[in-house]
Amino acid sequence: MRYLQSFHRRLRQIRERGHLSREDVARVCGVDEPRVASWEAADVKQRSYPGVTELLDLCVRTDTPLEHFLDLDAASDTGQLQLPGLAFSNSDDLGVALAELEKELNRVQISEEEGELLRRFRKASTENRRMILQILGR
Repeated sequence: MRYLQSFHRRLRQIRERGHLSREDVARVCGVDEPRVASWEAADVKQRSYPGVTELLDLCVRTDTPLEHFLDLDAASDTGQLQLPGLAFSNSDDLGVALAELEKELNRVQISEEEGELLRRFRKASTENRRMILQILGR
């Protein structure tokens, strides 16, 4: 995962800056908490990486540009970005693949109202967050 070598550190920084728990990130990405813990694992043997869907969910729902999570080295950039879970064979129709990617991006795009709710939730105190999560049944 050459593009995600420092993902584990960057994810932890985003979580801490946004006052998000691993459980919060798991909920955003539609995975369980141990999976998020494995994304942040310091030991490369225990580390796993998010798929494209989880990565896009994380970017959109934390309002973080994709580039922030990726290790992009301009000197070795071949112009081809290879994301985990998004691979094309020579027989794939690029138009179909792009249409599927656009559909996925539209699926994870949050509305203005959802964005405002997320901003308010991030600014809330820990106690208020707990109450909000209790109301939501989480």
